Amino acid sequence: MALVTLRQLTMGYGGPPLLDGVDVRIEPGERVCLLGRNGEGKTTLLRLMAGELEPDDGQIEYQPQVRISRLEQQVPRVLPGVVFDAIAAGLGPDGEAVGEYHRLSHRLGESHDDALLDKLHDLQHALESSGAWALHQKIETVISRMDLDADAECESLSAGLKRRVLLGRALVGEPDLLLLDEPTNHLDIDSICWLEDFLLRWGGALLFVTHDRVFLRGLATRILDLDRGKLTSWSCDYDTYVERKQGALAAEAAEQGRFDKKLAVEEVWIRKGVRERRTRNEGRVRALNEMRRRRQARREVTGSAKIQVQQAAASGRLIAQTKGVSFSYGAEPILRDLSATIMRGDKIGVIGPNGSGKTTLLRVLLGELEPQAGTIRFGVRLEIAYFDQLHAQLHLDRTVQYNVAEGADTVVIDGFARHISNYLQDFLFAPHRSRSLVSELSGGERNRLLLARLFAKPANVLVLDEPTNDLDTETLELLEQLLVDFPGAVLLVSHDRAFLNNVVTSTLVLEGDGRVGEYVGGYDDWLRQRKVKAATESVTPKPKAAAKPKPAPQGPRKRTYAERLELEALPEKIDALEREQAALHETLSAPDFYKQPRDAIAAATAELERLDSELAAMYERWEFLDGLGE
Repeated sequence: MALVTLRQLTMGYGGPPLLDGVDVRIEPGERVCLLGRNGEGKTTLLRLMAGELEPDDGQIEYQPQVRISRLEQQVPRVLPGVVFDAIAAGLGPDGEAVGEYHRLSHRLGESHDDALLDKLHDLQHALESSGAWALHQKIETVISRMDLDADAECESLSAGLKRRVLLGRALVGEPDLLLLDEPTNHLDIDSICWLEDFLLRWGGALLFVTHDRVFLRGLATRILDLDRGKLTSWSCDYDTYVERKQGALAAEAAEQGRFDKKLAVEEVWIRKGVRERRTRNEGRVRALNEMRRRRQARREVTGSAKIQVQQAAASGRLIAQTKGVSFSYGAEPILRDLSATIMRGDKIGVIGPNGSGKTTLLRVLLGELEPQAGTIRFGVRLEIAYFDQLHAQLHLDRTVQYNVAEGADTVVIDGFARHISNYLQDFLFAPHRSRSLVSELSGGERNRLLLARLFAKPANVLVLDEPTNDLDTETLELLEQLLVDFPGAVLLVSHDRAFLNNVVTSTLVLEGDGRVGEYVGGYDDWLRQRKVKAATESVTPKPKAAAKPKPAPQGPRKRTYAERLELEALPEKIDALEREQAALHETLSAPDFYKQPRDAIAAATAELERLDSELAAMYERWEFLDGLGE
């Protein structure tokens, strides 16, 4: 028997219904993923199943005694008490009594108090009488499975650990059906892998919303697709669903095209002269009126976002080079002796646990934080666009339009003025929505707004700190392609494994104690290289005790005064050559360039080769001089 059955369920908030005659069954043991664009009503559907909302129409039928828990999308700003109390709250009044017993036990352990002892005895007797004593063991078991500290203050925990606490609260009542709304948001990769493994071993039914394609592929046994109020079920894996969904949309578009052509023919017929109208077929008129009704009721497919970056003039070949950079907060090292080079066109991912210092690394590389040791050399003509995961750049009490155009009616995109409302429609903000306050937006809408603000300014370096949270899959894939095609440099912090695999060409991994490892490729490439590195280190033979140590290698010689002056002058010379090279490339790409005499073409080509060779030599000289000691 199904745990939950929805029959002709309808729900809306004044506009077109979010759910329009929905039918679905959730069976025991299923792991079902609910997909749909931002704003389609996925969270509303979960809240209806959890009994938190009443539908406008239709029925929700539950298996007798079924237990349902829901994990919310957003981690609450305030989560009071210790971990034990927060998880015990999932058991209602009995859980609160167990939590009170836990607190009194700890207070009694810290100091002997006869009154406290009497109160604890009375509470213990009440728990035994109500049969709630076994709940204490349930709570302890869940805390152990969540790998949490029972007495840790919830407010001191990271967002990832708070999400574990909330998951524990949802699980302690042993639900038959667990509803998860974007459970991987703000979790680091290790926590996402832990959650995925935990849910694979958990025996209950699962209905979850996620944008994480690796998480989805690993868990889902069935997919529900919510599109324009209709819910369809796909008993297949994610990649097959994507293929079949595209086929269904193409068939729908073809059918609508045929329908619209027929409607146009009938509209011409009904508008014929008086004599034809007197003799017209009334059945045909009724059919036309029905076609008009169907066309008016049609809900078009939500368009895709049209994200594009305004490309600034090309930067110099060098973006930034760090040499022996260190940074710490107090005694806690974040970066230790970091030496790395970022060049134009690099796509660099940044990976590390929550709290390891990924954002700090970005701020150091951007020049917002001064390193406490070492040096950073920045390239020339850098135009940096920075996506902040905390949305600190957004003014919550201002409108969407104001946040992008700062009160103006237009924005300049690629040299042309566009009305701000028109520009925001590229990011799926309808005109009425673009006049809403930012505080009224969903998480996905805020991320799209930040992208709209970010890409309204020319850039040749993109720095993105967790840009994928709450974005629907289609927008996510569009952003992926944009970053892949972007000719400038990209620095990307993300916990989305598929996104990293599809975009980045190298990764910087914060490995603890200030160490930053540099690896070629994306997330999967890092995993392979990490295993090889660990295996190599484990089999490396230890030196024999009697072996005579080799003399320490001599450090690089120091730069002479003349070499120091040469090094200081090189960036300007390189910049001038790169400008000359860019101008020549533009000349060679002109449509009528090859209509010139052969000698002129040969001379320009030879000049480009000379510039390429001279630039390569200058970079080689610059790297050599930069490697010398001070």
